[in-house]
Amino acid sequence: MRNAAFDGLFLYGIFFMAVATGLVVMVEPRLFYPILAIDLWLLGYHHVIATYTRLFFDKESYREHRLLIVALFPAVVAITGLIAWKVGLWAIVTIYFYWQWWHYTRQSWGVSRVYRAKDRGAAYDDGWLDQAIFYALPVLGILHRSNQKQPNFIGLEVAYVPVADIVVQVAAAAAAVLVAIWIWRRIQAAREGRLALLHTAYMVIHFSIFWIGYVAIDDISVGWLVVNMWHNAQYILFVWMFNNRRFNKGVDPASPLLSYISQNGRLWMYLASCLAITAVIYWGLIRSIDWLFFAGLSATIVIFQIINFHHYVVDSLIWKVRKAPLQKTLGLSS
Repeated sequence: MRNAAFDGLFLYGIFFMAVATGLVVMVEPRLFYPILAIDLWLLGYHHVIATYTRLFFDKESYREHRLLIVALFPAVVAITGLIAWKVGLWAIVTIYFYWQWWHYTRQSWGVSRVYRAKDRGAAYDDGWLDQAIFYALPVLGILHRSNQKQPNFIGLEVAYVPVADIVVQVAAAAAAVLVAIWIWRRIQAAREGRLALLHTAYMVIHFSIFWIGYVAIDDISVGWLVVNMWHNAQYILFVWMFNNRRFNKGVDPASPLLSYISQNGRLWMYLASCLAITAVIYWGLIRSIDWLFFAGLSATIVIFQIINFHHYVVDSLIWKVRKAPLQKTLGLSS
């Protein structure tokens, strides 16, 4: 997507970081919550803030996405608050559990499309088979977790869609067949000299992360932590790369701050800026919740999930790779 150093970090660095973290927590379970706190403050909250650099860090972005802030956000607040009030906190946690799985899967789909579009001469599976192969392991993963019915997710009550053993078994068989077809097609592409190496590498990582996070690791929370860290770090790097390409002609007077911290060699400055904003916003939220009369864990979860849910909807609208302006910025063929 960018260069060898960036793609090496994007493809392999964050994958091994996430998997290594999962292994550490499996060996020493008491480290789960300390590592979760680090993940949230350095990656999770930060990656949500990275979304908002696309919404209102400059006037052009704000004009383009104004309704996502002034109309969509109040709607998400109202709907989430109503569900929490009328149904209960467990409903918010359940919605988050299933929606975050879909959000992670769709982000991975978008990244795979970017890598694929970088090598149009490569041989690919198309249409329904392409999508079936891609979604096979994520679908197996969420069916497996639903079938497990572990009573708590990150220490919180959660409900599951009922899934019978036979459904998981069929999904596992289908995933095995589809991945085998994909491997055979990749071998054929290599023989033809039409193998897209980076796209293939990304697909291997995609298969691996969803299998490790949703199937191989028995504990639902530890598995989620692995996928969450991978997703967050991936998003942060991708947004910086997008902004870097957007302002590749230098600092833009119309977007002085964002364009300045998005220049080559200033990734550290972009990360530091987002972390500073993260600290101010999220620490302010936590302190405000503590100060209000309804302070407590429930209020914290609801407010943070409002931000997450809004972020999920926004991402589904602003990161459609098939849109011409996005393709132009990312340097993709239409």
